Amino acid sequence: MRITKEITQFVENGDFEASDEGIIIHRGILAKGKYTHSINGEALQCDHNLIPTEGIASILSVAFGADTQITAWYLAVFSGAVTPAANWTAANFTANSSEITSNTEGYSDATRPAWTPGAVAAGVIGNLASKATFNIICTTSVNIAGAGLLSTNTKGGTTGVLASATRFASTRQVYNGDAFELGYEIELQDT
Repeated sequence: MRITKEITQFVENGDFEASDEGIIIHRGILAKGKYTHSINGEALQCDHNLIPTEGIASILSVAFGADTQITAWYLAVFSGAVTPAANWTAANFTANSSEITSNTEGYSDATRPAWTPGAVAAGVIGNLASKATFNIICTTSVNIAGAGLLSTNTKGGTTGVLASATRFASTRQVYNGDAFELGYEIELQDT
């Protein structure tokens, strides 16, 4: 328990830094993730994420502290030309990112699609074997600039935990009837 308290204290004290690969906690633990996305099963792209302070605290509190495990996670997409920051939370994700929430100029699902990961292997967990699908519905096109992983399924919701977010290197333009597939995986490793 001592090490858990120390890691939690490092995060609370801001003793972590963002790198191109993820978040390095106290110069030794690397938490990194990436989003893999495609349109209609083609043009696969991969983008690394930011694990915000809220996500780091949640991971540590559930794994090593006394918080209850969050058993369901959901993927969200956004259209804003913004880069996620460490201070993003579930409460400000929609406003900061311009989350796509419309059922007529976005995607047809009533809620954010579930992130359904496989088993942990070699320090990695993800849903690449069963990516979430956003069924696009629009009159012309929709731009998807990035994505996030949240603990609530409500489009535009402001409760829960934001575990991860990214701005894609290239905005994805999707059209009516397209299937936008989104996978996310997270890895923890000792540096």
